[in-house]
Amino acid sequence: FVLYKPKDIVAGDFYWMERADDSVIFAAADCTGHGVPGAMVSVVCNNALHQSVAEFGLREPGQILDKTRELVIKQFAKSQEDVKDGMDIALCSLNGKRLKYAGANNSLWIIRKGAEEVEEYKANKQAIGMVDQPAPYTTHDVELNEGDTFYVFSDGYVDQFGGEKGKKFKTKAFKQLLLSIQEGPMSGQRDVIDESFEAWRGDLEQVDDVCVIGVRI
Repeated sequence: FVLYKPKDIVAGDFYWMERADDSVIFAAADCTGHGVPGAMVSVVCNNALHQSVAEFGLREPGQILDKTRELVIKQFAKSQEDVKDGMDIALCSLNGKRLKYAGANNSLWIIRKGAEEVEEYKANKQAIGMVDQPAPYTTHDVELNEGDTFYVFSDGYVDQFGGEKGKKFKTKAFKQLLLSIQEGPMSGQRDVIDESFEAWRGDLEQVDDVCVIGVRI
């Protein structure tokens, strides 16, 4: 499933997918800002992802992110201003039951069939864009089994204010929510995640774009 809830009509968050050889490459991305400024950055980043896969023929998620960063910086360099915008992203390549992942600030969560905890693969702590000491992005290679589920997402869900005290939803609560719905079909999971977000938010304004992708093997 894909749950996509932009804060405004246009957004900084986007989801992206390409078929390449025998793999499906897809991502949940979060560009600086929301609304029109965020949408402009997301166009640049979306194009760079497509170029990295379609034109440069890259397949390893870490290499795709390295090339995407290079292309984004080159594009921003054409601006007259000092552009400090960028993108956080969780990028996956799925071939059968083999999952490869690389991330810029955004993690990958896996819930194995029957598991009672979330298996987390952490992202590199550097955005796609201008950073002081750029390092190559790490590709994690994971073998999945039938019935395993994994999730990638932007920070808009966990950062939403709500509840009785008007506090952030937070990562721990999101993990507990996902664990509690593992028995359900993916379409049903999407509905529960959406309804839980709206119930938590209540009358408060949505603070950021929301993008959550869930995949069951």
